[in-house]
Amino acid sequence: MRKIIAALGAMSLVLFFNLAALAQTTMPDEPVQMADGMRSNGKIYVVVAVVITILAGLFAYLISLDKKISRLENK
Repeated sequence: MRKIIAALGAMSLVLFFNLAALAQTTMPDEPVQMADGMRSNGKIYVVVAVVITILAGLFAYLISLDKKISRLENK
């Protein structure tokens, strides 16, 4: 029974990643309109700044959480 469940899980993962890879293909002669529009207006830098700020906040939170957990483990 475990082998069947493992095989079904592996097959579903392979199918999922295959579909995700196919969803990202674009037409070679068609440019990405959203990225070009944001880049021409200068808004892409705002998007990048927001993403970097969010990631920096998450990393800072994880580091502080790790410090608190290690302090509790030492007690």
